[in-house]
Amino acid sequence: MRRKPNIITFLFILISLFLAVIWHKALLFNTPDVNKEFVIYHFLKDILFIFFTGFLLRFVIVNNDVKNEKIMKQLQKNNQEISDSIERYNIVAKATSDTIWDWKIQEDEFVWNKGIQGVYGYKSEEVGTTSNWWFDRIHPEDSLKMSVKLYSFLEQKTERWQDEYRFRCADGTYRYVFDRGFLVKDETGKAIRMIGAIQDITKQKEEEQRLKLLETVITQTKDAVVITDTDITDNELPKIIFVNPAFTKMTGYKSKEVIGKSPSMFIGPKSDAAELDKLLKSLKSVSECFIETIIYRKNNEEYWINFSMIPIFNKDGEHTHWISIQRDITEEKNQEKEKEQLIRELTQNNKDLKQFSYITSHNFRAPLSNLTGLLNLLEDIPIENEELKEILNGFNKSTKLLNDTIEDLVKVVIIKDNPSIQKEEVKVNEVFENVFFQLNNQINLHKPNLKIEIDENVVLQINKAYLESIILNLVSNAIKYRSTERKLKISIKVFEIDSKVHLEIADNGIGIDLVKNEDKIFGLYQRFHNYPDSKGLGLYLVKSQVEAMGGTITVSSAVNKGTTFNIIF
Repeated sequence: MRRKPNIITFLFILISLFLAVIWHKALLFNTPDVNKEFVIYHFLKDILFIFFTGFLLRFVIVNNDVKNEKIMKQLQKNNQEISDSIERYNIVAKATSDTIWDWKIQEDEFVWNKGIQGVYGYKSEEVGTTSNWWFDRIHPEDSLKMSVKLYSFLEQKTERWQDEYRFRCADGTYRYVFDRGFLVKDETGKAIRMIGAIQDITKQKEEEQRLKLLETVITQTKDAVVITDTDITDNELPKIIFVNPAFTKMTGYKSKEVIGKSPSMFIGPKSDAAELDKLLKSLKSVSECFIETIIYRKNNEEYWINFSMIPIFNKDGEHTHWISIQRDITEEKNQEKEKEQLIRELTQNNKDLKQFSYITSHNFRAPLSNLTGLLNLLEDIPIENEELKEILNGFNKSTKLLNDTIEDLVKVVIIKDNPSIQKEEVKVNEVFENVFFQLNNQINLHKPNLKIEIDENVVLQINKAYLESIILNLVSNAIKYRSTERKLKISIKVFEIDSKVHLEIADNGIGIDLVKNEDKIFGLYQRFHNYPDSKGLGLYLVKSQVEAMGGTITVSSAVNKGTTFNIIF
C-alpha cells in the first residue's frame, strides 16, 4: 500500500516534467525573440510547481489510502459480525426447531428459512412466496380465528403478536405451532414488515391434552386418589400433597384438612396391623403395594378399603412421589359375609337333605319289602273277583314303580355324595363288550345296524361301573326311542385327540326337540316322549356320572332325524 503513492507521484512528476520541457522547447522555437532568462525562470518555476504538486498529490493519496484502509477494516468487521450473526441465527433456529418467516406487507412478499423444509417436510420449490400460501396451510378450524386476530393486531399497530394454531405439513398431517411476530414500521408509523418464528409445539400440546385427560379422570373417578411425597422417616406414612374430590366424598375430609398430613390419621383400632406392616415394608423397598383394611372417616365411622400404593419416578429414574388409589369395598365385604353365611346355611341344608334322603330311603325300604312280599304271596292265592284282581294288579305295579323310584333316588344321592369316587385303569372296548352282553336280547329282537369304531388301545383312568352305566343308558335309549319308519342305525365311536378320549354314540331315532327342551335335556324327571316305561331319570344319571368323573357331555338332536351324544374325558 505504501509503494502505490510513491509510484503515482513519480509518474505524475515524470510526465509533468516531460510536458514542461516540451512546452518550453516549443515556446523557444516559436518565439525566437523571447528573453531566454525569462523562459528559464518560468521553466524553473514550473519544475518547482510540479514537484510541489507531486508531493501534495502523494499526501492526498496517502491520506486517502489510510481512510480507505480504515473503512475496509470496518467493512470486514461488519461482514464478520453479520456472518457470525447469521451463523448464530441458523444454530439457534436448528436448536429451537423454529421456522423463521419474513413478510413484506405492502408487496405481500413472504420469505421462509430452511426450517419450513426440515420441520414440515416441504421442498424448496413447494414453498410459496406470498401470505396466501401461509394462510392456506392453517387448519380450517383455526384459520378464521387466527386471521381475525392477526389483522386486528396489524390495525392496532402494536409491535408484538402471538397465536397458536394447527399448520399443515407436506404429508397432509397437521402440527400444533406457536407463532410469534414482530412488526416493523416506517417513519410515519405505517406497518411495512413483519418478522416471526413458528415453533412446533405438537408434543407439548399432546402432553397437555394427555394431562388434561388424566386430570379429568382423577377428578371424575369415584375412587379416592391420594398423592404423597416420599418422606417415610420415623416409620410414618409419607405426607399428603394432593387429594381428589372422591377422597373428600369418601372420607369426609376436605383437601385443606389433610394436605401436609400423614395418612396415618385414618388408622384406627380395627385397622389390620399385618396389612399396615406390609404397606410400610413396600414403602421402604419402593415397590407397589396392595392391601385391604378397615380405616376411619372424619365422623369416626369405620369402612373397608382396597388400597394400592404405587411409586412414581421422573425421567431420570428418581423416586419423586407415591400415588394411592383407594376404593370403598364395605358393601362388597358385607356381601361377602352374607355369601359366606348363605354358603354355610346351604351346606347345612344340603347335609340335612342328604340325611333326610338316607332316612327316607331306609324307612321306605322295610315297609316296601314287606309290601312286596305280601303281594308276592297274594299271587299264589286264586282270586275269582275280577275287580279285586285288577285292583291288586294295579297296586302291585304301583308298588314296583315306587320301589324303582326309591332305588333311582338312592343312586343319585350316592353319585352326588361321592366326589372322590374310586377310579381304575379301564379298557373301553371291554366295557362295551359287557354292555352288549347285557343288551343281547334287545339287540337280537330289534336287530339294529351297528357301526362300531373303537380304538382298542384307548385306556381310561375311570370308575368302571359308572362308565358301564353311562353306555348302557345311552345305547338302550337309542333302541327304546327308535323310529318305526326306518331301520335302526346306531353308530359308536371311541377315539383319542390331544390326550382327551371322545366317546360318541349316535342314532337315527325319533330325536328330541332341542328348541323346546335344550335347557332341561339333562334335568331330573324330564320326559320328552310318551313311553310308558320312561321315568325321565336316565340322562340325569348319565350327566351326573360323567361330571363325577371329570368329563363333559353334549347332545345334538333333531326331531325324526336322530340324536348324537358326545362325551369327553
